[in-house]
Amino acid sequence: MGFDLDGLRTAIAAHGRVTRVVIAALKGSSPREVGAAMLVWEDGQSGTIGGGALEYEAAARARALTQDRLSQHALGPELGQCCGGAVTLLSEVYDAARVGALDPEVVARGPGEMPLAVARLLARARNGAAPLAAQLVDGWLVEPVHRATRRIWIWGAGHVGRALVGVLAPLPDLDITWIDTAPDRFPAEVPAGVTVVPAREPASLVAHAPREAEHLILTYSHALDLELCHRLLGHGFASAGLIGSATKWARFRGRLAALGHPVERIARITCPIGDPALGKHPQAIALGVAARLLRPRAAHPARKDQTA
Repeated sequence: MGFDLDGLRTAIAAHGRVTRVVIAALKGSSPREVGAAMLVWEDGQSGTIGGGALEYEAAARARALTQDRLSQHALGPELGQCCGGAVTLLSEVYDAARVGALDPEVVARGPGEMPLAVARLLARARNGAAPLAAQLVDGWLVEPVHRATRRIWIWGAGHVGRALVGVLAPLPDLDITWIDTAPDRFPAEVPAGVTVVPAREPASLVAHAPREAEHLILTYSHALDLELCHRLLGHGFASAGLIGSATKWARFRGRLAALGHPVERIARITCPIGDPALGKHPQAIALGVAARLLRPRAAHPARKDQTA
């Protein structure tokens, strides 16, 4: 995932001093991967390093910290967990001044002068020679600052749209844009990281969508759904899903063909969305859609053609 700088800033603004606890290294089995982190403040926390005894003990220690701490933990002998591995945790105390001094691209820190191995790693990453993953190098923890890697556009803020946003928003790699026809179509509280766009003419926004965006169409209007499909087919997209029945999709295919779209291009739109075996409850549809989105990208051949 990387270092969630925006999330840390938000937590500090809301709670004051915040301790960030991150898995810096591991051996053997562990509940989470290197780079997994949680934020801890006086009366709460967010994120997770895997739950269980490790997280409980780490959070308790984090609330008492006044300075950074690097610690090792044997999950079985020390904490009674069944994973059997060992983890190294870095707990860092942040306030607004400290977070403001962080590098906006890569966060590298450790004792003493920066080791040559770390300097070389950073140079390769900044030159684009190698992707950077969270890692502990010569006592220094290096993490790329998190950037969302996938653009999800959700068209419609009804029951299914709200369920989808609720399921997808906590996932770290998604940048969600949520569109509907008026401000009162959206809930009073929207998850962090979701961009709400009220638009009287939603279809006009298709022209502004990145061509690598993944679209989910579930508005209250079949006419609007059809217009969105029509414009997306002319604009380009990584993937597109339309809520509806087989009957609805058969009618849409005929109308889109009449509008001049080739059959093979129309077939790039998925309808119905989700997993029919899970049922039609909004949360069930959302779970099915989320499961599909989380499959490896190689499982989505339609994404290979992003041009109109």
